[in-house]
Amino acid sequence: MTAATTRRLTVFVVCLVLTALTSDRVSSMQAALPNPVVVFMGSEFYEAGGKSFTRYRYAVENFQAYPTELFAAAPKLPPCGSNTNASRTWVDLYDQHGKRLYGFCALGSPTDLGKLWFALETDALPPSWIYIELTDRQTNTKYKSSLVDTVE
Repeated sequence: MTAATTRRLTVFVVCLVLTALTSDRVSSMQAALPNPVVVFMGSEFYEAGGKSFTRYRYAVENFQAYPTELFAAAPKLPPCGSNTNASRTWVDLYDQHGKRLYGFCALGSPTDLGKLWFALETDALPPSWIYIELTDRQTNTKYKSSLVDTVE
């Protein structure tokens, strides 16, 4: 075997190994998920603790785009208060200025994204717009919606 043939064979083997390593990583990477598309579902009045509240309800229209494993219990991640089995992904609702209104840390499936809400005392003025963020705590990835209004 000549030196040139040995060199070509070495380069070929190195390229083959690098290709195998790269293709393995690519195939195991998760496809990018879309940002949530949120819609206002309406408001409702209720009483609790002797006070009157208005609950503003929202749903993520493209909930099917999010895999079930995002909402699995994640006991190895930090707890949500005393809930040591909080879900992998948490959902927070914010007003248009970034003030957190409410959050969900124990959603069990993507369909639960159809039951999001925040509440204010009935005489409180709601924000004009809100947005949500889904935070995948395992990968530290955030998915942020566009602004959606708080009136029908």
